[in-house]
Parts: sequence; C-alpha cells; structure tokens
Amino acid sequence: MKFGKIAHPEKLDFKLSPDPEITRSTLANLPARKGPAKIYAGCTGWSMKEWVGNVYPKKTKTKDYLKFYGQQFNTIELNTTHYRIPTPETIENWKKATPPDFRFCPKIVKQVSHARDMGIGSGLMMQFCENIQKLGNQLGPCFMQLPPYWASDRYAQLDTFLKNWPKSIRLAIEVRHPSWFETPAETEKLLTLLRAYHVGAVITDVAGRRDVLHQGITTEFAMIRWVGNGLIDNDYSRIDEWIDRLKSWITAGIHEIYFFPHEPDNLLAPEITLYLTQKIKERIPEATLRGPTLPIFEDGGQLGLF
Repeated sequence: MKFGKIAHPEKLDFKLSPDPEITRSTLANLPARKGPAKIYAGCTGWSMKEWVGNVYPKKTKTKDYLKFYGQQFNTIELNTTHYRIPTPETIENWKKATPPDFRFCPKIVKQVSHARDMGIGSGLMMQFCENIQKLGNQLGPCFMQLPPYWASDRYAQLDTFLKNWPKSIRLAIEVRHPSWFETPAETEKLLTLLRAYHVGAVITDVAGRRDVLHQGITTEFAMIRWVGNGLIDNDYSRIDEWIDRLKSWITAGIHEIYFFPHEPDNLLAPEITLYLTQKIKERIPEATLRGPTLPIFEDGGQLGLF
C-alpha cells in the first residue's frame, strides 16, 4: 500500500486522536449487542507464493492457498473484486474453500467507484451487488475506496449513490482527498451522511496521511485499514494502542470490528496480524476472535508454522 508512505516512519508520532463526538454518539445509541463482540482480523490477499512453507504448508499448490488462508484467518480484504466482478461460480468456490465463520470484505469494483455516475446508470453497481450477495452469511461489509481526486464537492453525488445502494448489503466508504478533512465540520458532514444511511466510515492508519485517521464510527461495525512499516518497533506499539481503543469501543457496545493490517508488499502482514490477535486474546478476552493458531515466533523473529 503506497498511499501515505513516508521515508522515515520511525520518527513519526503515531498517537491516536480522541474519538470524535459522532463516534461517542453512535456507540451510545446502538441497539443492544446480542452476545459478545466479534473481531475479524486478516490480510489483504491470499495469493502469496512467498507464504508457502511459512504461512502455508510446504508444497501448497496455488489452488489451495485460500483453503489454508481460511484456516489461519477469519476475514480478508478482498481486493480482487476491485478489478472484476466475480462470477457466481467463483464465489461458490470461495465459499467452499473457507469455514462458515469466515467473512469476505469485498472492495467495490473500480468501474463503480471510479465512474462518473458511480455505476448507477450502467447497472454495474447492481450487478456487483447481485453477484456479491451470493456469498450469503460469509459476506462481511463491502467497502468502496473513492479515488484520490474525489473531493468533498461531490457530496451530493455520494448522497445519490448511497440512496441507491441496497440496504441488505453492509457498506463502508473510504475517502482520501484532503478536502474531506480540511475542517472538523467538513469531516462531521461526511460522517453524518454515512450514519444517516447506516454506512460505515473506513478508518485508515497510515504514516503520511494522519488526517484519514478520523476515528469516526457511524454504524454497528468498524473497519480499520492499518499500514505498518516493515515490523519496526513502533509497528508493535501502534498495535498496542489500537487494542486499547478497540477495547473501549467494545465496552461501549460496538458489535463487530474488522481490522486489516498491511505491511510492505504484504509479505509480513501475517506476522503483525498474529501479534494483533494474540494481544487481543490477552487483553480483550470478552470478544470472539479466530486468529492464527499454528504460527509461533521463532528465535529469528520470523513467523514459523511447520
């Protein structure tokens, strides 16, 4: 993930900002949670041949990557759907390869997120939704990453899109243009719109763009896209602080949390995800979480499985 990358992240103060009023208000007015909060933590893809012999068993074939990924993680930031709408046959194969508690979080196809009419006139939005719904109970929230030039003067266009989005499919929106964060009032306007449509706001924690770390919660789930810097020391201290924040949200009544750690080239994402899930189990035992179980940290600091 190149967005927000800087030369010397070890020198940056990554401290999280306090929750805004809209987050406190949303959490205070959520319907009562039935059972424990659920936490989903996973990477941004499974097609990593570099994980064979490390995250996946030795000699794992490409066709089996997802099966072994699903045994270790309980969710995925599904970036492949950004480039093409999956066929029903592909979706059925994904479902068969993963456990029932696994959740796919599809990234909306770019022919929708980057189109002038956001795929409404072409019918692509509805085609995407029709196919992706075939994931059934394994469908987590979809998320739409708007292009970096998509400024706050398109507020009305976003409003129109949200009016047309099927209410049966949960959705989170990620905006990147600085205009959405120029003033607290501008950010609050966006978050208020999302809350009105029961849509989430993607929270992005990346070194070079601290403005997108808005900490806004607008519905019963939170989606965090967290970007590390090669397992330097403050990657771990940042995760520690995040766990404190997640615990406070769970105490306040949030229902679900989706946390997607990124690392350069995705190679080290399993390591930081393992650290995240181990610490959650230690410090938030009241939440349900299925993280990696077989990997252990070996003397060399790398992740070992077999």
